[in-house]
Amino acid sequence: MGGCFSDVKGGQQAIGGTQSRPTDAHNNKNNGGHNDAIDFFYKSRGFNPLFTQLELSLSAANLIDRDITSKSDPMAVVFVKKGDGKLEEVGRTEVILNNLNPQWIDKITIAYQFEIVQPLVFHVYDVDTQYHNIPVKRLNLKDQDFLGEASCVLSMIVTKKDRSLTLNLQKDNRHGSLRNLGTLTVHAEETVASRSAVDMTFRCSHLDNKDLFSKSDPFLRISRIVETGGTVPISKTEVVENNLNPIWKPVCLSMQQFGSKDNPLVIECFDFNSNGNHVLIGKLQKSVADLEKLYKTKTGANFIFPSSHHGHEKVLKGQLFVDQFCEKEQFSFLDYISSGFELNFMVAVDFTASNGNPQNADSLHYINPHGQLNSYQKAIMEVGEVIQFYDSDRRFSAWGFGGRTMDGRVSHCFNLNGGTSDLEVGGVEGIMAAYANALHNVSLAGPTLFGQVINRAAEIAGQSLSGNNNKYYVLLIITDGVITDLQETKDALVRASDLPLSLLVVGVGGADFKQMEILDADNGHRLESSTGRVATRDIVQFVPMREVHSGQINVVQALLEELPGQFLTYMRSRDVKPCTTRAAAAQT
Repeated sequence: MGGCFSDVKGGQQAIGGTQSRPTDAHNNKNNGGHNDAIDFFYKSRGFNPLFTQLELSLSAANLIDRDITSKSDPMAVVFVKKGDGKLEEVGRTEVILNNLNPQWIDKITIAYQFEIVQPLVFHVYDVDTQYHNIPVKRLNLKDQDFLGEASCVLSMIVTKKDRSLTLNLQKDNRHGSLRNLGTLTVHAEETVASRSAVDMTFRCSHLDNKDLFSKSDPFLRISRIVETGGTVPISKTEVVENNLNPIWKPVCLSMQQFGSKDNPLVIECFDFNSNGNHVLIGKLQKSVADLEKLYKTKTGANFIFPSSHHGHEKVLKGQLFVDQFCEKEQFSFLDYISSGFELNFMVAVDFTASNGNPQNADSLHYINPHGQLNSYQKAIMEVGEVIQFYDSDRRFSAWGFGGRTMDGRVSHCFNLNGGTSDLEVGGVEGIMAAYANALHNVSLAGPTLFGQVINRAAEIAGQSLSGNNNKYYVLLIITDGVITDLQETKDALVRASDLPLSLLVVGVGGADFKQMEILDADNGHRLESSTGRVATRDIVQFVPMREVHSGQINVVQALLEELPGQFLTYMRSRDVKPCTTRAAAAQT
C-alpha cells in the first residue's frame, strides 16, 4: 500500500518507497475518538490523520425491567470521555421494544487511534412509549429511564481475540441502589470493504530523456479515477536515478485504494526535479485487471503524451511492463493485536549528570513532594498508559544508563529495581516506583551512551523469535543529552531493524537534539552502519518534550504515530500472519 506524501520533504525519498500508513481516514462520519491535535500534527506534515474506522455492535443481557405492563424498551448511547471528564456523545442505537436481552442492529461508528487512550462510556435507557415515534437522535435522555452504565477504553475491546468485551452495567448514584443491572457486550469490527491487495513490480523501457546533461530520474505516480472524472493519487514509486530503463521496488495496492480490478487507473511517469516541478515523461490508463494481463502475456504498454491539440495524443516508444503480479490478503494492525499479538514495553532512563542534582528543584530528575510529575515521570506515565493495554501480563523491563551504581562503577545499562538479574517490574506503577528508588541509590554520571540499552533490548527481542511468543517490543528511551556514541548507536539500530523492535525516544530539557533527528530517519534516509549496511526499516521515533509543551500535541501521540506502521512493516516483510489465520492454515 504505497503512501501518497508530499514531494517536498526528503527530496526523492519522499516521492515514494515510503513506509505505508497502517490505517487511513476514510468516510469519518463522526468525531468518535478523533483528536484535533493528531489532525494538526499530520496536516502540518502533509499527511492524513491516522485512525481506523470501527463499527461497534452492542447487545445486552438481563436488563432491569422498568415498565409495569410490559418489558423495557432499551436504547444504548455511546460517549467518549474527554480529558476534562466531560462526555461527548458518539452515537445511539435504535430502540428495541419489550426486550431485556436486546441485540441492537444500528452500529456505532468510531475512529480508533492507536496512539491515545480512548475512554468510552455506555448508557442504556428505557425509552418511554410516548417517545417511540420520535427519531432517537432527537430524544432528550433526561426524559428516559436510566437502566445502567458501563465503561472501558477502546483498546480493551480491540485486543480481545474476538474483539468482543462484556461489561457489567453499574448503577448511577442518582438512580437508587439497584444491583445486578445486567451486562452489555461490545463487539468491534473494522469498516474495511476488502482486505485484498495486489503486489506489482513495474519496469519501463526506452523512456524519453528529459535532462540535458544526464538521463532522466523517473518515478511512477498511480491515481484512481473518481466518479466526477478527476483523479486521486493512491501510490508512488521511489525515484530511480539516471536511468531510462528503470525497475522499481514492488508496489502494494489495496482494494480499498483501487476499488475493483476493473476500475481505470492513471499511471504517470515523471522525471524527478528537486524543486518539485517534475516533468511528465508519459502516461497511460490501465485497470488492475489490465496490468495483470500485461504480466501474464509478458507484454508492455506504450506511454502516450498529451498533445496541445485537443484530442490528439502522441504514442511514445517508452513502455511499461509488469514483472510481478501477486494477489494477497492484507492484514491490519488490529488483525494482529486481536489475534493474540502483544506489545512488550521496555524503558531506559538517562542518569547522566547533565540532568542536574535530583535534590534541586531545577533538576530534570527532581521528585516534587506535592505530586507534580517531572518530565521523566510524564513520559513513563503517558506512553506506558497506552502500551500496557497491549500486554496481557504487564511485566516490563526497566533500565537506567549513565549512572554510578552501588558498586561504584558507571553503568550504561543497569536495572532500575536495583537487582543484578534482569527482573521485570509490574505495570507502569512498577516502573515509576523503580525509577524513584533508583534516584536514591544511583549517582548521576555520564557520558550519554545508547548502544548498550539498545543492544540489551535487541537481545530480548531476538530471543523471542525462537520462542514464537507473538511479541513485538517497544523500547522507550528518555534522555536529556547529546549522545556521544552516535555511530555505535547507528550500528545497534541497523542490527535491531531486523528484529520485532521499535524505539521511542523522548528528549527532555533544552539540549540540541539534532542527532536524534538523524536516528529518526524521517527525512527518507535510512540509517547506515559503520560497515555500510543499511537498516531494513525505520524503527525510531523521536520527539523533544519542549515541542509538545505548546499543547498542540502530546508526547504519546507524537511518539506512537509511527508504531503501528513499523509493526506492520516487520510482520509483512516476513510474511507473518495473525495467529488465527495461521491456525486455520495449519488445519487445512
